[in-house]
Amino acid sequence: MKINVCSSAESLMYFTYDTKKFLQWDALPVQLIEELQEHSAEELLKMENILGFTNHRTCIREAVLLQYYLSGFWWAKDTKFSPTQISFTMAVLHVLLENLREKQMSSVDNMVVFMKAMTAACHCAPSEEDDSSLLNNNEAKALICYVTKSLILKYKLYELLFMKSTEERLTGMERTIQRFGCQDAHTSLEESISTYFYFK
Repeated sequence: MKINVCSSAESLMYFTYDTKKFLQWDALPVQLIEELQEHSAEELLKMENILGFTNHRTCIREAVLLQYYLSGFWWAKDTKFSPTQISFTMAVLHVLLENLREKQMSSVDNMVVFMKAMTAACHCAPSEEDDSSLLNNNEAKALICYVTKSLILKYKLYELLFMKSTEERLTGMERTIQRFGCQDAHTSLEESISTYFYFK
């Protein structure tokens, strides 16, 4: 399975029970999450193919994004989240990142979106057989803390990451470079010769 993480609308879905719904990320269905939970940190790099980050070894932007998703998945796994809770966590991380990248949403507006998603998760059961909410209070607090540390506190850095690349900015600018010289200036080869030998 390979998706383009830029198209958030295609990779998100809602699980709905009665009138309530919570986010799930279609790119990582529950069955796949169950498989990935058994893998080590190194083996989780296979997510690069699932997410479509095939150039992460040469593209710093892809490398940062892959780290963002891998860290989120590993944190949720370490927190002992269920596959459904992990899918929700990944969906939330994806939505917030896409709001920043595609909509240039401010951190305050993005936090409002995050809180709405959290409210739904805290009031919605993960299945018809389970009456409890998807996240209890402690789990919700832990997720809020993680999102704050991993994205919100680094919001400016992510904004810079999604700006035009340095190459695009440099090639789009005109620069005048002045050359000046001196008749007595040494050549580059001569500069490396000691003055004692040079003037001897």
